[in-house]
Amino acid sequence: MPAASTTRRVLAASIIASLSVTGCQTLDDAGVALGRADLVNDLAARMDQALEQTWAADYQLAGGQTASIAQTVKPLRSTYTWPGGRITVTQEAVTRCASTSARTSCTVSPPVLTAGKPSVVVYDEARKQGLVTPPAVIRLLTDAALEPDAVITQADTTLAGHHATCVDVANAGERFATCVTNEGVLGSFTGTLDGKAAEVTLSRYTETVEPATFDVPAGAGVVDRRTKTS
Repeated sequence: MPAASTTRRVLAASIIASLSVTGCQTLDDAGVALGRADLVNDLAARMDQALEQTWAADYQLAGGQTASIAQTVKPLRSTYTWPGGRITVTQEAVTRCASTSARTSCTVSPPVLTAGKPSVVVYDEARKQGLVTPPAVIRLLTDAALEPDAVITQADTTLAGHHATCVDVANAGERFATCVTNEGVLGSFTGTLDGKAAEVTLSRYTETVEPATFDVPAGAGVVDRRTKTS
């Protein structure tokens, strides 16, 4: 897709420019840097493409809790559910829900229309909750591609029955490990985001999403703040 291709071109051009400006790397150094960039750029581009596709994924969090992500292209909808909360974005509304042992309360707000990715709003909200999101991992991968001192190692694994490519990245005392499936879905992440330790592992993935996934939870109390028209 155009967005993914642009990501690759921009990152590759930036790294080549960096190697050319410093003038102190050998051709072998450049080959290693570009090879490493190709690896992380491919994972980042793969994840970026998946943000524009239909799929659903369940995740295991640290401490035994769970989270889930689901999105569809036609119609554009996405939702992220985590322990105690949920946000759903459709072309009709943005619905935020909070749950306790006693009840679930939801607030329905006017829609926030975006250019083909309602998931942008979903992931912004999820990140505020300290959750791992695909865009956050994409940023870490692109940062690693641009850092010549980053140490990146590759491995392969299977998560929830799907092949995944994994990288372990160490840079300036910071370290994270992440896996991305062939479908471009986040397979796992262990590291630090926004100064907090974070960990997720894919437990289920499907390219079929039930329409009810985006409905307000049954029995929830609902406050609708959309403008009413007669």
